[in-house]
Amino acid sequence: MPNLVDVTYAQTGESTSTNNMGMREMQACAYAERNAQYLLLKAPPASGKSRALMFLGLDKLFNQGLKKVIVAVPERSIGASFDCTNLTDYGFFADWDFNTDYNLCTPGGETSKVGAFKNFLNDDNETILICTHATLRFAFDAVDESVFNNTLLAIDEFHHVSADVDNRLGEVLRSIINNTTAHIIAMTGSYFRGDSIPVLLPEDEARFTKVTYNYYQQLNGYTHLKTLGIGYHFYQGRYLSAIKEVLDTDKKTILHIPNVNAGESTKDKHNEVDTILDGIGTVTHQDPDSGVIFVKRHDDGRIIKIADLVNDNPKDRDKIVAYLRQMNDVDGMDLIIALGMAKEGFDWPFCEHALTVGYRGSLTEIIQIIGRATRDSNNKTHAQFTNLIAQPDAADDQVKLSVNNMLKAITVSLLMEQVLAPNFKFKTKRFDDEEDEIGTIKIRGFKEPSSKRVKDIVESDLNDLKAAILQDPKILQALPGEFIDPEVINKVMIPKIIQTKYPDLSADEIEEIRQHVVVDSVIKNGEIKEVGNQRFVRMAGKFVNIEDLHIDLIDKVNPFQKAFEVLSKSVTAKLLKVIQETIDAGRIKMTDEEAVILYRDKIGGFVKTHGREPNINAADPLERRMAEALIYLRNKKRQQASESPE
Repeated sequence: MPNLVDVTYAQTGESTSTNNMGMREMQACAYAERNAQYLLLKAPPASGKSRALMFLGLDKLFNQGLKKVIVAVPERSIGASFDCTNLTDYGFFADWDFNTDYNLCTPGGETSKVGAFKNFLNDDNETILICTHATLRFAFDAVDESVFNNTLLAIDEFHHVSADVDNRLGEVLRSIINNTTAHIIAMTGSYFRGDSIPVLLPEDEARFTKVTYNYYQQLNGYTHLKTLGIGYHFYQGRYLSAIKEVLDTDKKTILHIPNVNAGESTKDKHNEVDTILDGIGTVTHQDPDSGVIFVKRHDDGRIIKIADLVNDNPKDRDKIVAYLRQMNDVDGMDLIIALGMAKEGFDWPFCEHALTVGYRGSLTEIIQIIGRATRDSNNKTHAQFTNLIAQPDAADDQVKLSVNNMLKAITVSLLMEQVLAPNFKFKTKRFDDEEDEIGTIKIRGFKEPSSKRVKDIVESDLNDLKAAILQDPKILQALPGEFIDPEVINKVMIPKIIQTKYPDLSADEIEEIRQHVVVDSVIKNGEIKEVGNQRFVRMAGKFVNIEDLHIDLIDKVNPFQKAFEVLSKSVTAKLLKVIQETIDAGRIKMTDEEAVILYRDKIGGFVKTHGREPNINAADPLERRMAEALIYLRNKKRQQASESPE
């Protein structure tokens, strides 16, 4: 099926060119805030966060009086991003250079690493240490908290932290913030965790200076990459049969197979890899030193190089990981098959296609996977993300779960479309306004931020807030409903989610953020056209002159209408009806007795009289209740059919 999202970029080269200190655009933005004690850096994969940290860390060591820098990463393989690096040749005042004995992202148990961590803290000559999040947690328990005074603690992939009382890394961070003079740099490609728990409590987050560099700035500023596509392929049956339709081994691909606990999994991950290899061709041999698998393609006999990262035998995995880490040739690899690996921090610039089987519950995970294909490289002008999703089966008791996954997959694509699009600024339109500024859309009746808190949320957290809204169960239920009043979504449902996420905000502040969310979603899901010297935006199927925009008009547009349109085009009318009924069945409160009475005494007569079934959106309450009874009974029948023995 065609892509749901197609974005074209200008190839300005700005995000990859460097200034006289060797800094790219994002790194210079971060360096401008180098004096902040607490810094939150939100920037996409491949924007150069690791090197940004080096610039910041060295400035704090040389110019701000700090004595040590500790960098914590989520897994050992990411530690390589912070290896010793020459910076002076490119104009910076110092190199990122340290004793490699204190790169603790090496094989071995935590006991020896905690010992090395303590030695580092006690040695006045050592200034830089790299470790995993796990080592930091264990070391924190083994030392006096005061040792973090005068230290910079940098936490990479910061979304692993959580405000949850059971999240040990979050607890460690809060304690260091509250009880020491340490400086903190938190770095992430996505601040959204995928659950309802915030990364930081509002009062802690307010202490951080935020530097946000968005996807559009990053991708628009590339030299080689021109277009990005995001698409879904819906299949029935087993994914192993469907994968050949979307796996093109002419394209450098990372294939993520489903977790063994997912519905799409066969529960035998090694056999899944073997089946995929057999579908591509014949395995000729596996290199004993690198672990690379050589496969002769069925169709043309070409030899394809494949890495199996699903094999979790430590000896085998370390071999292939080492090969991938040092590989810098476009011909060194064609396909990487992975399960839990090759996501955040994994660098294969040549990757053109990220193909993922099964819905991923975490938006952060999807952003990280897409980020594997969006590196700028001279072997590609297009990057592609494809999600292979099981199509709901009306006769299956798992239909509710499948419907939910399908809706979530579509909402993620909508959000990614908004994340990847250029940002607009929205202002209140007044009658005495002069001509519009470039990139600014003026709207009558629009409320601009009245406080710094609202301004910060709008500038830094809007996409994360949209993610929370789009993944909310009540919003998901509304997506397939053509007849949900848009004003109910915009004025009732969305404000409740904002209030839950930001309980400290006033009613006026919630309304200001609500308007920004709705306006930004409607405009970005629309289409802007220029005719002569006038601009028009497509909303709810018709074009409106941007000069005529009013907040009341925008509030009458369903910001998620595109999700329904996508759904309608992606599935048959019969399946769409099943999806809508599955959603409706979850809302209906009814007893078996009432449903049977309505079916026996009312519904038959209604169908005979009107020549159609009752409509769940009818104005007449009795007709609506009869329609609910039909949905209730059909859902019951489906459940019974799936539970009965074959």
